[in-house]
Amino acid sequence: MIIDLRSDTVTKPTSGMLQAMMAATVGDDVYGEDTTVNALEQQLANDFGMEAGLFCPTGTMTNQIAIRVHTRPATEVICADNAHIFKYEGGGIAANAGAQARLVASTYGKISASQIAEVINAEDVHFARTALVCLENTSNRGGGSIYSLAELNEIANLCKQHKLPLHLDGARIYNALAEGDYTSKHLGNIFNSISVCLSKGLGAPVGSVLLGSKEIIHEAKRMRKLMGGGMRQAGYLAAAGIYALKHNVAGLKHDHQHAKQVADVLCNNNLVVSMMPVVTNIIIFKLKDANTADALQQQLKQQHILANKVSTTELRFVFHLDVTPTMVNKLCSAIEAFKG
Repeated sequence: MIIDLRSDTVTKPTSGMLQAMMAATVGDDVYGEDTTVNALEQQLANDFGMEAGLFCPTGTMTNQIAIRVHTRPATEVICADNAHIFKYEGGGIAANAGAQARLVASTYGKISASQIAEVINAEDVHFARTALVCLENTSNRGGGSIYSLAELNEIANLCKQHKLPLHLDGARIYNALAEGDYTSKHLGNIFNSISVCLSKGLGAPVGSVLLGSKEIIHEAKRMRKLMGGGMRQAGYLAAAGIYALKHNVAGLKHDHQHAKQVADVLCNNNLVVSMMPVVTNIIIFKLKDANTADALQQQLKQQHILANKVSTTELRFVFHLDVTPTMVNKLCSAIEAFKG
């Protein structure tokens, strides 16, 4: 038995999801004729109170399409210093949009309205024009942290004041919705575009949907085609997303409970020197030195427990629907037995 905690992207379709995929009615999505894709896009647009959606293979693509639509070359994108769009999307801001990132020092992956206000450039030929603000909720490198409604509203009001579009990287947005003080429709009112990933905690094998106005999605379709993301009988994949939204959202709370259970055990191990606040399904914790981090990773691997290092001294656990209570108990026992 492998206990894979490297990421929530490692989930595999359940038998029910596979049956739904095989039963899908499909057409050519580039022609707009795949009824299952259309249904997924419309369902998510309705859920978030937005006008339209666009199904893409990955969350990286939906993020990069949004950035491309909202910006033009030689403009600037404000984001957290550890944002996924900056750290893990292959330099896409520069390569795809010809824009540059303006990084803001984050607190557990979150940035504030006051910080954003400080880095909005004046209208001056020496400066790149500020064109877009991007937030990530939950924050991957912030240990699964979430924004509050008050924080989001303050940022949205600032963006409206400066006529700046606001994009949400919602790779784990349903994890945030499970714990936050807002609904999906609140988010639809706050953001100009939202990327909703289906292949992490929701358990679909592929897929992300970009949400926005009809105008934004019209332009996004052109960008999707340019980036090679136009798929044909994509309804087989979209059906997995529809199934996930119906059957797997409620289970996210269990993932969060598993994370808190393991976090409690980590807190009692004197080799763990610090840990980011555990709010959702991600734990990032720091060991006393690099050798200790390596030793724990290797000892876990010997017990068929897989975890990623995110720095020389930090490990990350990510919980998901394929992780059972029995697996969590085994992980807890392994941590309790670890002496360095």
